[in-house]
Amino acid sequence: MKKILVTGAAGFLGSHLCEKLQNLKYKVIGIDNLIGGNLDNLPKNIEFHKLDCCDFQKLNKIMKNIDVVYHCAATAHEGLSVFSPVENTKNNYLATVSVLAAAINNKVRRIIYCSSMARYGNQTTPFTEEMHPKPVDPYGISKVAGEEVLKNLCNLNNIDWVIAVPHNIIGPKQKYDDPYRNVVSIMINRLLQNKRPIIYGDGNQKRCFSYIDDCIYCLLALIDNKKVVGEIINIGPDEEFVTINKIAEICSNITGSNLKPEYYPDRPKEVKHAICSSNKARKLLNYKTTTDLYEGIRKTFGYIKEKGPKKFNYHVDLEIVNDLTPKVWVEKKL
Repeated sequence: MKKILVTGAAGFLGSHLCEKLQNLKYKVIGIDNLIGGNLDNLPKNIEFHKLDCCDFQKLNKIMKNIDVVYHCAATAHEGLSVFSPVENTKNNYLATVSVLAAAINNKVRRIIYCSSMARYGNQTTPFTEEMHPKPVDPYGISKVAGEEVLKNLCNLNNIDWVIAVPHNIIGPKQKYDDPYRNVVSIMINRLLQNKRPIIYGDGNQKRCFSYIDDCIYCLLALIDNKKVVGEIINIGPDEEFVTINKIAEICSNITGSNLKPEYYPDRPKEVKHAICSSNKARKLLNYKTTTDLYEGIRKTFGYIKEKGPKKFNYHVDLEIVNDLTPKVWVEKKL
């Protein structure tokens, strides 16, 4: 039986991945520092360790006899990273180095690194894997730095590596009381409290959103596939390129609130148009979109409604506060 370690196991992506791996009869070991994760997300009977990925000594012991590592843990706050770069860099780059060192020291077979489409920055869409990374914020920079150290150390030590690039995942178990990320969940949480959606800028920013099951399908396909070794692969749809204004409209309609958005100034360094080509995933992983945008938002709404709306938890401190820092965060307006 293959032993698979998942970092960020109590988070949104990691918990879904752990559940699917267990269903496939893998032995799953999960670690999470629970800053952004929740124990309720974890599947039953999982071997779980509350642990910060930066703790190399403890991680090194847990990594014994592991076959495959999925590195999902991250402080995935792209916009916030401009104002909390220390926390972001520690939990992304330094944590990644620690995970890689422990994995290599224990001779794991393969490391699957979850990057971000923040790696592409403000380039012409659709983003393709052949593009040279041009991140525009500390979060994107930290993810690209993680990619580079992954390639460097794994190539040196003859360990398989794959870089998966999910983008804008939505679905049940997403942390919806986080004021800094997850636009769909933030809007639904506010609408269920009879509060208007908040939009930064004019709302004409464009994104594609990936339902969690479609993303997990691709990640599972990376475990043994020899064709993906040494590859960077975008994961997510490229069919529904939608504005944030349209997202607010869909969320408002699905919740039955029909409230109009409030608009605030642009967030610094925000990429206006971000969509990844999925052609490589289709070719290597037989990827296809099985849950469209509307259905994905509807399922996300169903989860949040069942759990109940929550007050937003400002769990990451602002390290830089000046005239550029969004007032929504400084004044905790959410």
